Amino acid sequence: MPSNPEFTALAEQFRPELLAHCYRLLGSVHDAEDLVQETYLRAWRAFNGFEGRSSVRRWLYKIATMACLTALETRSRRPLPSGLGAPSDDHRVAVAPREPTVPWLQPAPDTRFGAGDPAAIVATRTGVRLAFIAALQLLSARQRAVLTLRDVLGFRTAEVAEMLGTTTAAVDSALRRARARLADAGPVADDLAEPDEETQRVLLDDYVDAFTRADPDALVHLLRVDVELEMPPTPTWFTGRQAVIGFLSARVLRPGRWRMTPTRANGQPALVVHTHAGGGRYEPYGIQVLTLRADHIARITAFNDPSLVAAFADCLETN
Repeated sequence: MPSNPEFTALAEQFRPELLAHCYRLLGSVHDAEDLVQETYLRAWRAFNGFEGRSSVRRWLYKIATMACLTALETRSRRPLPSGLGAPSDDHRVAVAPREPTVPWLQPAPDTRFGAGDPAAIVATRTGVRLAFIAALQLLSARQRAVLTLRDVLGFRTAEVAEMLGTTTAAVDSALRRARARLADAGPVADDLAEPDEETQRVLLDDYVDAFTRADPDALVHLLRVDVELEMPPTPTWFTGRQAVIGFLSARVLRPGRWRMTPTRANGQPALVVHTHAGGGRYEPYGIQVLTLRADHIARITAFNDPSLVAAFADCLETN
């Protein structure tokens, strides 16, 4: 993109939060990066006509939101397995084959959202939680936009109406419907009750140790009784400690099979997973995102997609 010192000085500071905004709407960090780049290109081309009737930040959010809404006209929502069907509480159930045709929700590295800045972490953490992003996928594209602009970013109703080219009454109506739909989806807010950092670190270390040693008895003490396990792109998912441990013991855990490196994704503890490929080599396998409550693991979301690992390279360098 051609340089413009004045434009860069005013606009570049908002890139991490615009990426988080596009990610909320699209459910894919790769798509979000593309749309943020498009946002800045559109803004740069229009900068000479920017008359300052709104802040640069609001102007950029308007461009980004409209770009995302246009993109969503031709894209399907990005679910997790829990958004498509009921779980199994029996690990002996036949596991459905991978479903690569579904545009699955993707995890997002914390470093993409300015995670090196403590203030940025606080500002974006709740807005990119995995449960929240998954719940947003249940809404229409416009409802997603209204809810995130109003409830996550705190723009006033009149400002949102101006951004979307609609009326304040339409914004209020969409917001009511979006909030009601999220309430029906379940207690998303409960997923924010995480333990302190030291407890998280110990829990994560113990989980990696038990998983890589293939020790299901050790895992039992780390998982909640009602723990859930999802594994996109596999539609089958499990609920309950007995089912999760049973599945992992029978089909996943093998000594020396896995290498797991701690990282952060969606404001949550996460792991970059590699699998043994023979000859002492390990190849990318996917990303696990853990949801913690109190001092136990409440949900394991295992994104078993090797292509996601590359996006976390910079996270590994800073962990």
